[in-house]
Amino acid sequence: MRTTIDLPDPLLRQLKARAALEGTTLKALVLALVEQGLAAPAAAARGLRSEPPTISIGGPWLLGEAQTSNAGLMELLDDGD
Repeated sequence: MRTTIDLPDPLLRQLKARAALEGTTLKALVLALVEQGLAAPAAAARGLRSEPPTISIGGPWLLGEAQTSNAGLMELLDDGD
């Protein structure tokens, strides 16, 4: 099926350049990118998110749950002054 979409000129130039670099047509590239976009956010559309990254800071001052609370962390920051 044919359709018409309006793309900003910089985006169209970028798509044409990428198609040329990949040795494909603009039509094939856009089709592949649309299919990829439709497949990728399926988990995000259902509200599923990956776990946020965790940071391990090591050291004896971060032992126990009480010391890793906001209040405990603020105390650690205040003690550093």
